[in-house]
Amino acid sequence: MNKIQKLLVVFFSIAFVLQANAKDAPASFADLAERLMPSVVNISTTTTVVTNTNPFPGFKFPPGSPFEDMFKEFGTPKTRKAIALGSGFIIDSKGIVITNNHVITGAEDIVVRVDGDKEYKAKIIGADPLSDIAVLQIVSKEKFIPVKLGDSDRARIGDWVIAIGNPFGLGGTVTSGIISARNRSIGLSRYEDYIQTDASINSGNSGGPLFDMNGDVIGINTAILGQSGSIGIGFSIPSNSAKKVIDQLIKFGETKRGWLGVRIQVVTKEIAEVEKLDQPRGALVASVAKKSPSDKAGIKAGDIILEFNGTIIKEMKELPKIVAQTEVGKTVDVKIWRNKKEITKKIKLGRLETSEDFKEEKKEAKLDIQEIKSLKITVKKLTKKDINDRKLPNQITGLVITSIGKDSPLSNLSVNDIIVEAQKKKIKSKKNLEDIIEEALKSNQKTILIAIYNNQNQRRYIGVKLD
Repeated sequence: MNKIQKLLVVFFSIAFVLQANAKDAPASFADLAERLMPSVVNISTTTTVVTNTNPFPGFKFPPGSPFEDMFKEFGTPKTRKAIALGSGFIIDSKGIVITNNHVITGAEDIVVRVDGDKEYKAKIIGADPLSDIAVLQIVSKEKFIPVKLGDSDRARIGDWVIAIGNPFGLGGTVTSGIISARNRSIGLSRYEDYIQTDASINSGNSGGPLFDMNGDVIGINTAILGQSGSIGIGFSIPSNSAKKVIDQLIKFGETKRGWLGVRIQVVTKEIAEVEKLDQPRGALVASVAKKSPSDKAGIKAGDIILEFNGTIIKEMKELPKIVAQTEVGKTVDVKIWRNKKEITKKIKLGRLETSEDFKEEKKEAKLDIQEIKSLKITVKKLTKKDINDRKLPNQITGLVITSIGKDSPLSNLSVNDIIVEAQKKKIKSKKNLEDIIEEALKSNQKTILIAIYNNQNQRRYIGVKLD
């Protein structure tokens, strides 16, 4: 065999191996979609929204007062029903449905539509705001077609995926794409490890499944980048992260997460150099909660946690997720870096949900309700909790409307609408808005332009006539 023949043999051998390892794009998703569609549900929820038209919020005439009947209708809050849409998927033939927590938060009635036309009432088995996962039970004795939660750790960047859901209330819609990235963090929840995909995901897809080519659920579609629609950047909760939460919600109706009792921060290059650590890694302990598991085990502020229960901590963000997934009451080995050497501490984990830290965190700050007289409304500053609960863009600032007075120039808006801009300027405080109004009045402007997010999280511009 001459040299040319040998080269040809090598060339074709390599080409054959590459061809064998490559996965062709599916000729069609039709068979897969047809098999999976009966397991994907459309969810609609109903919530009562109250608009207070009373110019004197919180004031009531004493019982028996002659003015009580006269002003009865004048200050009566108006109520209306708001409908929200989402998606979900069935994981048990008895009708257990998985969706996002934000899809059903505050819902008074939940209706699940199966296979396009069959509607059923559903009740909440359990919900977890921290992971944004909820478990529902369809109220019916019928048998349903379930799908299986797959192994999201096996999913690779570039793998084909399909999403099925209820975008904009259109019903069973199938979109396809690939896994664009793994381990994404976008600042929406405490435990983030999102799968990023370019399969089109829009408003109404929340809670729906992201399937691999075997028809297994590898993700729960949760968020999109931007509010105007899909731009090819969607995010899904990995199935492996969701499994333990789902199991606990089904079994207990609540979650039971491991708890260390430390506040942590990133180990920067500079910190690693000062501490004589070979490279920036682990999680730096910023503070330790009193009487917490870490406090009892002797963990101190300034320690760097390098390994937890046999798992090496490469980045700070890995630690909270690993701790939360560990069994409450389990004693674990925690390797830390202190005084330029590695030591090991044994820590018996507590439960996050019953810790004082968590209880304090859950206490809602007192609402700082303030009046804007020129608009005849009361407002409160938009909080991080509001942003998380409503799944708003993480960087948003603004004022939440808490009441709307009679003859207010904003009478066409509703309580809980959010004022985010005025005259194309971002609103960060009540003073920001009042200054813009005052400036407009001084320059004899009769109208200002404001931007709001309404109760459906739609961004709108509105012209407001000033008195």
